[in-house]
Amino acid sequence: MAEQRKSLEDKNLGLLPDAKKDNQGITAEWQFLQPMIDGVVLKEVRHVPKENGHLTEIWRSEWALDTEPVDQVFQVLLKPGGVSAWHTHMTTVDRLFANHGCVKIVLYDARKNSSTFGKLNVFRIGTIRPTLVIIPPGIWHGVENISSEPSLLLNLVNRAYRYEDPDHWRLPADTAEIPYRFGDDKAIR
Repeated sequence: MAEQRKSLEDKNLGLLPDAKKDNQGITAEWQFLQPMIDGVVLKEVRHVPKENGHLTEIWRSEWALDTEPVDQVFQVLLKPGGVSAWHTHMTTVDRLFANHGCVKIVLYDARKNSSTFGKLNVFRIGTIRPTLVIIPPGIWHGVENISSEPSLLLNLVNRAYRYEDPDHWRLPADTAEIPYRFGDDKAIR
């Protein structure tokens, strides 16, 4: 890596001293390379062209992505640059799908008994790359709208929101307890 950097600097191609080369994040087939947090499932779906637009399947039970039912579906609109973070559930499974715009979904495994304890996953999904992200209980997650237009996010939860006893646990977006900062687009180590 140092040799490659020196060679590029010697060629005077405009490489600045503090520039850092990206690590490979996906394959040529667009498969994510990051090791997945235990229990997290991704299902990339395709748009089916129609004469007046396209159709996108979001959920089919035959995909057998998990064994939980869909008990409620709701939609969240995030304004450009908007962040909804951090929260987790003790019994609820979130199934997030960005159906308009582009969002960054960040997951953090704080489950001490998990084989992926302390691991982060970062996914960019939306209109161009429609993907269903299944988040098991105990995984902290946050969402940031990274597009210049409002983004719409669907959630197909296994347990409907309980108004009298919400299964929502929250931390502020800038908490020191999770090694990630929204807006910086990087993990803190």
